[in-house]
Amino acid sequence: MRILFLGDIVGRPGRRAVKELLVSLREEYAPELVIANGENAAGGTGITRQTADELFGAGIDILTMGNHVWDQKDVYNFIEEEKRIVRPANYPPGTPGRGYLLAHTQSETKVGIINLSGRVYMPPLSCPFRMLDEILPLLRKETPVIIIDFHAEATSEKMALGWYVDGRASALIGTHTHIQTADERILPQGTGYITDVGMTGPCDSILGVKKEPVIKKFVTMQPVRFEVAGGPVQLNAVYLQIDPDNGRTLIIKRIQIFKN
Repeated sequence: MRILFLGDIVGRPGRRAVKELLVSLREEYAPELVIANGENAAGGTGITRQTADELFGAGIDILTMGNHVWDQKDVYNFIEEEKRIVRPANYPPGTPGRGYLLAHTQSETKVGIINLSGRVYMPPLSCPFRMLDEILPLLRKETPVIIIDFHAEATSEKMALGWYVDGRASALIGTHTHIQTADERILPQGTGYITDVGMTGPCDSILGVKKEPVIKKFVTMQPVRFEVAGGPVQLNAVYLQIDPDNGRTLIIKRIQIFKN
């Protein structure tokens, strides 16, 4: 089966990139499921009902989240009922929303999707390694095809979790840093891996926000206000081809597109 995973969508430019570029990607790769990280979709931080609906309408099937999931208070109004959004599973029990889900493709193939947050340079949530040990057996009762969005800062933590789940999940896709890494590979037991899928948003920016305030902050060490940049956009993604019978990744391809 074929899956497309889009990197972190940042603000209005990121949503524009999805609407303008996803159609051609669907024609080229014919994915049965399109997943995207949407934790920065609304104004560069968080998500709202309106922005979520905009992305679903543009062809996204499932939205994963991250440490900015709660930044827009509107999210509390719909995350519990919206079954197409997953937030990090290692938030404490009782947190609104769901940390994993089972999606059905048009061919009726079931796909398990898990969202996790790292802990290095990130909020001190529950251990993502132990959390996977709890979730994976539940999903593997339903399907061998399981995709993990690991929203983490440290490359070492992402790589460690990739090796930890090799052979138990179809793919571990890193998100959060907004910089696409060139280390996509298939691990020995069949798990597709990339440290970070990258960003869908303004390319003439620093991680999606205007360059000048970020540079000023580094130079002066003074607080600044970050704003989503404009101009040309980029779409970063990975294409996965997975054997639905055993869940092993057969192909992982890195995608990077720029558009004025």
